[in-house]
Amino acid sequence: MGGIHLMNPKEVTSEPIAQVRCELRNGVAYITFDHVAARNAMTVEMYQSLKSICEGLANTPGVRVAIFRGAGGKSFVSGSDIAQFAHFSDGNDGVRYEEEIDTYLTPLATLPFPTIAVIDGMAVGGGLAIATCCDFRIATPEAKFGVPIARTLGNCLSGGNIAWLVAHLGIHIVKRMLLLAEFISAETLLKQGYLLNIYPIESLEDQANQLAERLMKLAPITQKSSKLVMARIIKSNLPDCNDLIKECYGSADFKNGVNAFLSGQVPIWSGK
Repeated sequence: MGGIHLMNPKEVTSEPIAQVRCELRNGVAYITFDHVAARNAMTVEMYQSLKSICEGLANTPGVRVAIFRGAGGKSFVSGSDIAQFAHFSDGNDGVRYEEEIDTYLTPLATLPFPTIAVIDGMAVGGGLAIATCCDFRIATPEAKFGVPIARTLGNCLSGGNIAWLVAHLGIHIVKRMLLLAEFISAETLLKQGYLLNIYPIESLEDQANQLAERLMKLAPITQKSSKLVMARIIKSNLPDCNDLIKECYGSADFKNGVNAFLSGQVPIWSGK
């Protein structure tokens, strides 16, 4: 990982790629989700790359802050690659998938230094999970947040994922996201405390760097201990929810939801 460059929001790659990039400079790691053609939707390979990057950063001396941002200026991360769900045969595939998502995100949530999510556009599904794994979030006024799976796919989240969302967003916001499939505005989440602040897109990069500088002036071991204690509290004594995940991913509704999404149709839910 060489010299650092925080991607300009207007930069768009000329060819369709799906990757997670990491660059280092002066104690700051800049991680960019780059899948512009799909609004930075996460493929399995991108999740695996994110996990590897975070594991590497955790063991890299001198890293004090990490900044996460989506490429292209239209989306932070718009979710996960839906095509992979077409190959699921039963509910056990869903249980394995949700366990894998937890495995991919844990190294991010437990990085031993502060992390910042810079959100311009959509932070949806997996994108919301990634943003919530960061310690601080700044966004543009137009940014939207949600997990609209009750309207789109008919799947569900793991117990660990929901516990993390509830701890950071509050149960009332999470119910609006999951049960009503609502998108929540940046303004609402600023008032709620989920967002640290809102800035115009042209100043978002500078504000991220200023926040990183502010964090780097403080005691690193105190920061590490404090955030990891909180992470362990959130994750402690989680119940086994695999029966519910298996039922949801094994349902006819889920298969119908995936097929409808991939064909551009509106799903019809049967409750079966």
